[in-house]
This record gives sequence, structure tokens and C-alpha cells, in this order.
Amino acid sequence: MDARLTIVTLGVENLERALRFYRDGLGWKVSSASQGDIAFLKLSGVVLALYPRTLLASDANLPALGRAPFGGMTLAQNVREARQVDEGLLAAEAAGARILRPAKDAEWGGRSGYFADPDGHPWEIAWHPYFEFDQNGALVLPD
Repeated sequence: MDARLTIVTLGVENLERALRFYRDGLGWKVSSASQGDIAFLKLSGVVLALYPRTLLASDANLPALGRAPFGGMTLAQNVREARQVDEGLLAAEAAGARILRPAKDAEWGGRSGYFADPDGHPWEIAWHPYFEFDQNGALVLPD
């Protein structure tokens, strides 16, 4: 099996509210492949899909339980400069996110902070002094 992640699907309570946050608030582009109950947003190297939580649970053959305080996973966006951590958190908050942890310098030498989208999905914005990006904005890790 190839080591590849192509789509991350977030289960959302209200698709229109999620689109207002990601599309209108953050300015992320929605693909014309979106239709009906699913929206696809084009990110650098991966697609973010938004799909109603109950339908996603049913599709995965899982119970559609209420939102847990922490699902054991965070999403992350790495940025090129330390100041972009603070800027990203401010932009997310202005779009309707809740700040989970303000930006701070990390013991590993970078800077990071966390926000939760309107459905509570936790996102980290991080700057790592040794991470590089390719010409398309994708993170390049050393071998």
C-alpha cells in the first residue's frame, strides 16, 4: 500500500456553517467536484472534505455518537515563518474558530498554537525552523 494521504473528511453538524468558516472565513477554495452533501476544498497536496457527521458515521459503519471532547487526532498546518502562526490563529478566530491554545514558542525550537473549527475539530498551526516546503507549498521531510 502506498504511503499517501489524499483526502481528510471532517464530519460536520451543519455543512453550510462549515463552508462559511472554511470557504468564506478562511478563504479556502471549494472544488466544482463538490455536490449535494459533500464539499471538497483544495489544499496543498491533500483534499479536505466536509460531510455531515451522521452520514459519515453511517458510511464508515460506525455509530453516530455525540461529539467527544477529544477524538485523539489533530489536523495541522505548518507555515513558513513564525509570525504566520499568530496570523493564522487570528484569521481562524475572526472566521469563527475558538482558540484552544494561543501561539507560544515550543521547547523543540518552533512556535505553535491551536484552534477548534465550528464543529470542534482541533487544528494546530505550527512553524518548525528546520522544515522546508516545495514549490507547491507541500511540506518536505528529510529521508
